[in-house]
Amino acid sequence: MLIDFRGKVAIVTGAGHGLGKSYALFLASRGAKVIVNDLGTSEDGSSRSQEPAQKVTELIVERGGTAVANFNSVADPDEAGRIVDETLRHFGTVDILINNAGILRDRSFLKMTHDDFALVLRVHLLGSVYTTHAAFPVMKRKGYGRIVLTTSIAGLYGNFGQTNYGAAKMGLIGFMNSLKIEGKKHNILVNTVAPLAVTRLAEASGVFSGDISSALQPEHVTPLVAYLCSEACQTSGDILCAGGGFFARAQIVESPGLRFDREKGVTPEVIAENFAAIRNMAGAQPFQDTKEELAVSLGPLFHSEMLRKE
Repeated sequence: MLIDFRGKVAIVTGAGHGLGKSYALFLASRGAKVIVNDLGTSEDGSSRSQEPAQKVTELIVERGGTAVANFNSVADPDEAGRIVDETLRHFGTVDILINNAGILRDRSFLKMTHDDFALVLRVHLLGSVYTTHAAFPVMKRKGYGRIVLTTSIAGLYGNFGQTNYGAAKMGLIGFMNSLKIEGKKHNILVNTVAPLAVTRLAEASGVFSGDISSALQPEHVTPLVAYLCSEACQTSGDILCAGGGFFARAQIVESPGLRFDREKGVTPEVIAENFAAIRNMAGAQPFQDTKEELAVSLGPLFHSEMLRKE
């Protein structure tokens, strides 16, 4: 079965370079009408230029596709709204939203200013919130939508000098976990990708060098993102890692844990004596939502509360 996007309209933020450019080109090559959004900033978010988005748009058109360049900032709620407004004005709807825009302000935590921390959160986390908030009502009315968020292994597992970036990227996981529930009955699926690719941001962070760069091109991530944007995808709430031909699913899991007798009381000393068992991840399990976790952690207390509410 060939996955194509004929009749679909996609917004790709941060599409002037790297991953976003690759996503936009691929979706357009498979028939999607694409809004190529990019503010045209440098890696740290300074300056502004229409050239990157315009060049990608021209390339799509030269190859026979349909695209419109957009130069609004995702980090401002009004401008983020205008991205969706322009999409509706040109193409009448929104089917796909790929939140890819981002910047870096890397520094060790004690050297990082509050402004640098806040700006990275505003672009990565709030930028995704603003664009999604604008597109979600359109998707809800039509009963269809595919939303892809961009997390990072720096958020999932940590990286020196990226407390701001890591916080933003893990914030997107929490955003997805609740949004997937709200979107489910409207056939709006939300998934998150942790891409591993050599882009302007990756090069600026100094993570990659030498021969590894050739193995980690953005095009190696694009097939997964394209699948998540398609009608073929029926999964929501997944964290997927992709890069260099490697694809995997990441999950937040919880150990089986221990339940103590509340009537007898629990002291710090009891915790100390049992801490290894509490931390033991053998038999760990994921949860689809908060209710599933509460059913395990609260046990009979949770079930009696559910019966009371019924």
